[in-house]
Amino acid sequence: MPFTSLGLSEPLLKALAQQNYSKTYPIQKQAIPVVLQGRDMLGIAQTGSGKTASFVLPILEMMRRTAPSKNRHVRTLVLVPTRELAIQVEEVFRLFGDGLPERIKSLAVYGGVSINPQMIKMQGVEILVATPGRLLDLVDSNAVSLSEVQMLVLDEADKMLNLGFRDEMADIFKLLPVKRQNLLFSATLSKDVTMLNDILLHDPVVVKVEAEEQNLDNITQLAYYVTPERKGPLLRYLIDQENMEQVLIFVSETIRADAVVVKLRQNGIKAAALHGKKSQGARTQALADFKAGRITALVATDLASRGIDIEFLPYVINYELPRSPKDYIHRIGRTGRAEAPGTAISLVCEEDRHHFKVIQKKMGRWVNFTYTDDINLHGF
Repeated sequence: MPFTSLGLSEPLLKALAQQNYSKTYPIQKQAIPVVLQGRDMLGIAQTGSGKTASFVLPILEMMRRTAPSKNRHVRTLVLVPTRELAIQVEEVFRLFGDGLPERIKSLAVYGGVSINPQMIKMQGVEILVATPGRLLDLVDSNAVSLSEVQMLVLDEADKMLNLGFRDEMADIFKLLPVKRQNLLFSATLSKDVTMLNDILLHDPVVVKVEAEEQNLDNITQLAYYVTPERKGPLLRYLIDQENMEQVLIFVSETIRADAVVVKLRQNGIKAAALHGKKSQGARTQALADFKAGRITALVATDLASRGIDIEFLPYVINYELPRSPKDYIHRIGRTGRAEAPGTAISLVCEEDRHHFKVIQKKMGRWVNFTYTDDINLHGF
């Protein structure tokens, strides 16, 4: 089903086309019309299922139709369990929101960093993506008010409950207006999530999407054990030694994508970054250059890369491992398509080894591991 049949307006359809989003994921097909109808929703879907766009797109559509709120009074609140997810979700809001004629400012806030810059950036924010503890800190500092929230999203609610955010979430719910739309997403329907559903949602529509199996038979998977300081040189060594002419490199954050690109270019490798902080024109040009073979390496974050669909992409490299096994399978599934062979390479540091073991176990496959201490990386 195309996005044109889901009730989205022309500016959002144009933004989707510019990002090469043409085919809907199952959860997007089911969820977007429900959200646009103003209904509460319980979505059961795994990471990597396309769920983020399933709420980002209709939220942007609905916010286009309503008047802006007072300063520091957010209209949409998205609660997430981790800093990484906050950054990724807000990146998607910007990915599709930057090209709209209306200015709808979004911001991600989370702990572990100074609160003062986040307080300053709250000026004019209408979509706030937050971890519970930092949100309450901002409320206590009078940096934000939740009294005009029209839409509440709980993303990965099961993880928030498992990570002990129950009390903080209860405190936040007390600050919200009674009349609002609620969207709850979870990978599992546990007893705790069911209880939260009963408390939070009003006559919800339940959308459940089963994970699709990814065929990995045509993909050769390799892993290289490397120290952090040798990771960049090893990346450039592999591109050189394997004569890679087209490689998609995954990183976890936008700042890392830019840093990797700088180093690749300094070493004579044509590269570009693809992430939500790039302008619309820069993202479109980077993807076009990569598909046309004008650059060798495209360095992308997970969510910015959702629209990349290249039939015969030969190489994928995980410069940094993704958060979940599902994301790992989604990443490496960009190669090995249309019966063509592909190679997926992961660069694994000591602190990644346990997580990578979990990924392999969930995937049901073990990856050939190579130690790199004896590789001479001088000059790379």
